[in-house]
Amino acid sequence: MEEEIIQPTVQYTDDNIRHLSDMEHVRTRPGMYIGRLGDGNLPEDGIYVLLKEVVDNSIDEFKMNAGRRIEIDVDDRLRVSVRDYGRGIPQGKLVEAVSVLNTGGKYDSKAFKKSVGLNGVGVKAVNALSAHFEVRSYRDGVVRALKFERGNLVSDHTEDTTDENGTFIFFEPDPTLFTGYSFHDDIVETMLRNYTYLNTGLTIMYNGHRILSRNGLADLLTDTMTVDPLYPIIHMKGEDIEIAFTHTNQYGEEYHSFVNGQHTTQGGTHQSAFKEHIARTIKDFFGKNYEFTDIRNGLVAAIAINVEEPMFESQTKIKLGSLQMAPEGESINKYVGDFVKLEVDNYLHIHADVAEVMQQKITESERERKAMAGVTKLARERAKKANLHNRKLRDCRIHYSDAKNERKEESSIFITEGDSASGSITKSRDVNTQAVFSLRGKPLNSYGLT
Repeated sequence: MEEEIIQPTVQYTDDNIRHLSDMEHVRTRPGMYIGRLGDGNLPEDGIYVLLKEVVDNSIDEFKMNAGRRIEIDVDDRLRVSVRDYGRGIPQGKLVEAVSVLNTGGKYDSKAFKKSVGLNGVGVKAVNALSAHFEVRSYRDGVVRALKFERGNLVSDHTEDTTDENGTFIFFEPDPTLFTGYSFHDDIVETMLRNYTYLNTGLTIMYNGHRILSRNGLADLLTDTMTVDPLYPIIHMKGEDIEIAFTHTNQYGEEYHSFVNGQHTTQGGTHQSAFKEHIARTIKDFFGKNYEFTDIRNGLVAAIAINVEEPMFESQTKIKLGSLQMAPEGESINKYVGDFVKLEVDNYLHIHADVAEVMQQKITESERERKAMAGVTKLARERAKKANLHNRKLRDCRIHYSDAKNERKEESSIFITEGDSASGSITKSRDVNTQAVFSLRGKPLNSYGLT
């Protein structure tokens, strides 16, 4: 029998292989660069990623001690301008810096030791996905200004200026991609506040009003907690690490984590390390066999670390994947663990009043957990004994499934032919071990039937 040859329905030839320019590629596959498009109703929508990519560059300037103020204006909830007072993008490479992928100053870590804009993608994606995009670089009395439309350069001019050094970027997301979008004031403000918590000394002017933080992560917890802390927020800073935490009477745990100023909403290796070591340190301090879940119940905490050349699990950088603090450096788990162990242990030894409140909370959580476990166990056992609410069944008290009952082997059930037969047997049975179930009339003699 001859084998049938199946012809492909579509031809695959040289003509099918296409090369997209950098800007075309971003516009064709925006999900690779910004995660999702969306219309601005959710904090993870693409327009906020565009804003974040622009602001990240200004934050990196602040981290390099270049510019302590960033001005951000959102016009009519549609158009954004960001002006920083850093060093300004080098003018000779300005076109490449905003329109050629994989071009940037952050690959060798010399100019930017612990930055977040790592991949040479951020502001290029903003340019490609904007209907209008402008960039101006002010350096030493000269400004170079570029204008783009949907990633295509439309003007480029240079002139003298008296303005301070720095970078100005304007963008208007492309409405054909971000259908019906608008920037929501509360989402933008939350994002900008997070930047100031992580960068004490930085002032952000947002639509004319000032956002700044003097106490870093302690301010973050104070501003976001919906219930009162059980003891004053414990706030600690070290080189490349900052933590803040307290216990509350809420149920469960709550964490805010950051890497190089980036809000890692899905956590990562740094958050996991903090969770593990804060529980272990507190357990060791009290010297009792508390469970980690009881120690962390009600915990509200924030951790921020700075990592050289961090690796994230996606371009949107919401989960840290790095294992080391720097290439060939010590592990993040050990670095966080050593800091937490030393500082938190010392704090609890010095502040006995805080330790006492913390221990009360842990003991209470343990008691609640055990009480809930007891209720669950009881409910489970009662469920096993439920008699199915069947009026034909006169149940017994001891069942074959009662593991701890010595008479469980004696448990049995009598099946009778109708209600009248079960009536007399019910009166004479042992109610502890003998159940009676009456059938509905005479059972069929099925012997010999198929």
